[in-house]
Amino acid sequence: MAGVEASVRDLINGDRDCVQQALAQMDLRRKVNLLIGEWKAAGGGDVLPDVRDRVRLRLVKTAGNPERASTRR
Repeated sequence: MAGVEASVRDLINGDRDCVQQALAQMDLRRKVNLLIGEWKAAGGGDVLPDVRDRVRLRLVKTAGNPERASTRR
């Protein structure tokens, strides 16, 4: 999804037609919203992690074990 967003941004910045990429981006967003709705309907009530949470969790996991941190990089 980030790749599609970047391509739309590049096309807009270059003053070019971005209809196809924008429609693809909207379709991806629609699918994500559908998946989140299905998850909630199935009883999901936890707060979904965002990118900052995932990075923070990754840093906490590797900080406790220096050997693991060096092998992952």
